[in-house]
Amino acid sequence: MPKLTLKGESIGVIKGVLFDKDGTLTNSENNLRQLASFRVNETISTCQKMELEEQDIFILNKSLCSAYGLSDEGLTSNGCVAIASRQQNLFSTATILCVTLKDWASSYEIATTIFKKVDDILLTKSKPKRLLPGAKDLLNRLREAELKCAIISNDSEEGIDNFLKTNNLIDNFSGVWSADHSPAKPDKGAVFGICKQLGLQPQECALIGDADSDLGMAHQAGVQIILGYTAGWSTPPKLKFHQHLIHHWNDLTTDQSTRFSYNIQSNEHE
Repeated sequence: MPKLTLKGESIGVIKGVLFDKDGTLTNSENNLRQLASFRVNETISTCQKMELEEQDIFILNKSLCSAYGLSDEGLTSNGCVAIASRQQNLFSTATILCVTLKDWASSYEIATTIFKKVDDILLTKSKPKRLLPGAKDLLNRLREAELKCAIISNDSEEGIDNFLKTNNLIDNFSGVWSADHSPAKPDKGAVFGICKQLGLQPQECALIGDADSDLGMAHQAGVQIILGYTAGWSTPPKLKFHQHLIHHWNDLTTDQSTRFSYNIQSNEHE
């Protein structure tokens, strides 16, 4: 079996690699920031038409931005827009609305309408999600080493499929676990589900992600190698549940592959 290596040093023998998508394989920060901004603006606009008190509008705006991870500086990597699924974001928005409107049914209906409207607006505005530098080379090296690769993401199955087709990655992945699967991540059952697709056990795999929710899930599921990826955001995420950190995709390779320049930081060196 291939050895996964960091800075030319083996960190384990594995059969498969589980990848998060947004913030890991692709830089989604701009698209997600745009999505969060549109959702906030549409929610505020809708509530202003309902003639809510100015103070309620202010609190609603502040609460939505805080939950989404949206600020004047951009979008944080640990807010619900960056990490959670569309459905989870919908529930978060409806809950925040309910605090103001005191009516769950109306709040959920308004949130649903807003999300659908924003989806329709951004359908023509959002740019395709491209791979981060070095990702395709790594994926090709892993395929050459006969490692099974899979995506485990809170994007929809359709969104993941579009991403794979856009970046010509269909042949690089043997499995997909999306927000449409049950259970969705960060439930450890998501790891068991994707590993079953691959015909592997978690202890035969590595998992790579940009959020502690992913890395903590990997620990709970018994994944052998847990790697945090930091280069998918303008402000690198602060992670604590990793075994090693990857700052560039060329940092990671297998013992069958040509070595590249490395820039690795593991826990013991922090």
